[in-house]
Amino acid sequence: MATETEEPRLTVDELAARAGVTVRTIRFYSTRGLLPPPVIGPRRVGHYGTGHLSRLALIEELQHQGMTLAAIERYLEQLPPDLSAQDLAIHRALVASWAPESAEEVGRQELERRAGRALTDQDVDRLAAMGVLDRAGRDAYRLDGGLLRLGVELLDVPIAHETILASRTVLLEHARAAAHDLSRLFRDEVWGPYRERESDPDHVAAMKSLSAHMQPLVIQALVTAFQRSLREELRAAFTTEA
Repeated sequence: MATETEEPRLTVDELAARAGVTVRTIRFYSTRGLLPPPVIGPRRVGHYGTGHLSRLALIEELQHQGMTLAAIERYLEQLPPDLSAQDLAIHRALVASWAPESAEEVGRQELERRAGRALTDQDVDRLAAMGVLDRAGRDAYRLDGGLLRLGVELLDVPIAHETILASRTVLLEHARAAAHDLSRLFRDEVWGPYRERESDPDHVAAMKSLSAHMQPLVIQALVTAFQRSLREELRAAFTTEA
């Protein structure tokens, strides 16, 4: 698992503080198999990496979407075992995109605390370009917490500000097109027949179950397909240039 190969640097108390959960919650998730074990260092102290942090954020978002722990366990079991912290952050961001917008206003100190690092004005500009935050005044920001961890990871990637904006435009256009086509398919092939059979109690129960689980499953399918396609495109591009 990716988290086992990353450089561990957080104690369980530090992980809990960064993730906004209790140590007891982390230990509970670990016993359920939702989190991989820490790397045991000197003095038998367990240390955690960024993959643990990203996985906690994904679990939290799935809970916000109404999934039970049992459903979350099944969801995580279906993820590829070699997902990096960045991959997990992408999953979390896409899951969050199904939820109503919940931007909150924070100050510079709170923003940096959640980011886990000091931020320059250029860092803040790059986060704004990625849609992670908007300026709400002097040292005040409207923050999308679901995108923050992924945005912070990208701060150290040497990508020009203009390229970030162009990439975001491309992703939004294709995401909207996919959402439109999937919604039309669901409406024509699922919702239509349901309306014709809504007097059938068994069919109504099946539709409620489908509605509760469809969004996370669709997100997982989209992320997996995108990751595979991107790897193939990059491999083909670099092979051609070589």
